[in-house]
Amino acid sequence: MNGVLLDVEPLDSIVIGAGQAGLSASYHLRRLGIEHVVLDADDAPGGAWQHRWDALTMLDVHNVAELPGDTPPPHTAERANRVVPATFAAYERTHDLPVIRPVRVDRVDDDDGLLAVHAGERRWRTRTLVNATGTWSHPFLPHYPGMETFLGEQLHTVDYPGPEHFAGKRVLVVGGGASAVQFLGALAPLTDVLWVTRRQPVWRTEEFNPEAGAAAVALVEKRVAQGLAPQSVVSVTGLMLREQEQEAARMGVYDRRLPMFERIEPDGVRWADGRFERVDAILWATGFRPAISHLAPLHLRSAAGGIQLDRAGRGTTAVADPRIQLVGYGPSASTIGANRAGRRAALGVQAALAAESVAASAVGS
Repeated sequence: MNGVLLDVEPLDSIVIGAGQAGLSASYHLRRLGIEHVVLDADDAPGGAWQHRWDALTMLDVHNVAELPGDTPPPHTAERANRVVPATFAAYERTHDLPVIRPVRVDRVDDDDGLLAVHAGERRWRTRTLVNATGTWSHPFLPHYPGMETFLGEQLHTVDYPGPEHFAGKRVLVVGGGASAVQFLGALAPLTDVLWVTRRQPVWRTEEFNPEAGAAAVALVEKRVAQGLAPQSVVSVTGLMLREQEQEAARMGVYDRRLPMFERIEPDGVRWADGRFERVDAILWATGFRPAISHLAPLHLRSAAGGIQLDRAGRGTTAVADPRIQLVGYGPSASTIGANRAGRRAALGVQAALAAESVAASAVGS
C-alpha cells in the first residue's frame, strides 16, 4: 500500500509505550498467552525516566520501578535516570517482552473492524490496543503576553538541565506542583530565585500513607468516570518538603510565593499592579498533559473533554471503544496506580477478545 510496510498481522494486542505501565501490561498479556508487541518511541529502555534530571535519585521515585514478578531496586541516593533504565532493560530481557524500538506511533484508526497502528511507513493491525504513553512527551506550556520577547532562557521541566546550569542567574520558577518545589529546593542554595503560582499552594502536613494515596486516586477516578479531563494524582495529594528542600525552606523561599504575573517583558515579568521583577531565566514547572493525540481518529473523548473509563473510573477500558485500554492515564498516571493498571488492562484485552470471538461465532452460526 503505497510503500507502507505491514508487519505481522493481525495481532491480538499492541501496547504503545514501554514505561512502568506498559511493561506491566506486557507481562500480564504474556502470562495470559495473548500475542502482542510493545511499540516504544525511545531508543533504549527506561521510559521517561531516562530523560529526567541527574539530581533526581531513587529516594525520590516512590514505586516507579515496581514491576510485577520482580523485586524493585532499593531506595538509594543513586541517580534515577541510570537505575530505572537499567532495571527496565533487565526486566524486558528476563521476561522476554516483545518490545520493538524505536517506533513513534503517529496515529491509530479503525480499519474494517481492526485497529491500524501507523508509525511512519510502518503499520500494524491489531484486535485490541493498550495505550501506555503517559504524559512526559506532552509538556504543557501556558502562553502569557510578551513571552516571545523575553531575552533570557525559558525552559520547561522536560528540559531541566540541573541546578548548576542556573548558577549566578536570577531564576523565576512557575508552577504549584512537586517539580516546582523540588527545583526551588535545588536552586535556592545556589542562586536567587522567585516562585509564582496561579493558586495558593496546598501543603500536606500529615504523613502520606497508603490510605492517603488511595483517597487521592479516588478523586482522580471520579473525574475520569465522568469523562472529564483527568487531573494528576499529585495535584490532589498536596505538597510536602523532602529533606533536600529543607535548606530552601530555612531560607524562606516557599514563604515568599507570589501570585501569577500578568505579562513577560524582555528582561523580566510584570504584575497587574505594576510590580516588576528582573529575571534571567524562567523555569516553567507547569506540568504535562496525556500524550494521546495519536488516538484522535478513534473519537474516544467525551463531550466533557476527557476519555471516560469503565468501572466508575477505576478501570482501564475506554467506554467509547472497549477494544482500547488506557494505562498511565487518569488514576494510573502515577506510580501509585500504573503497576496495577497493567494487570487490569491485560484482563480488559482478554475480555474484548472473548467478546469478539462470541460475536464472530454468532455471525457464523
